[in-house]
Amino acid sequence: MINQKLLIEKAYEAQKFSYAPYSKFNVGAALLCADGTIYTGCNIENAAYTPTNCAERTAFFKAISEGQKDFVAIAIVGHKSGTEVGKGNYCAPCAVCRQVMAEFCDLESFKVIIAKDYDDYLEYTLGELIPLAFTGKDLED
Repeated sequence: MINQKLLIEKAYEAQKFSYAPYSKFNVGAALLCADGTIYTGCNIENAAYTPTNCAERTAFFKAISEGQKDFVAIAIVGHKSGTEVGKGNYCAPCAVCRQVMAEFCDLESFKVIIAKDYDDYLEYTLGELIPLAFTGKDLED
């Protein structure tokens, strides 16, 4: 069972560590593994832009680098610096993050929770966010 509010809370905690001096758009993510472990991530920008890493990928890469590969859900929060919680918009994952999720998650069961407040959130399956996803199955003979 997914505790959406706990994941959203953890995403907001991670958002506090966001390094976004250029966009001033702070993002936090909390990734739930099948064993109940939660990995968090924040966006980390770079002056060259291309090396910037999104909060979602930060959480995934942390988890994968520690041996996790069975994921249940992710909560994502994001808004401009100085914006009060609940006053911004929903922060959906970018296409690159969706592709990373598709590499490691089941399209029909993995849940993506995008929140603009602790009680105001939307929940989708990964398949709803990336229909016709390109996955490793497409490379099989």
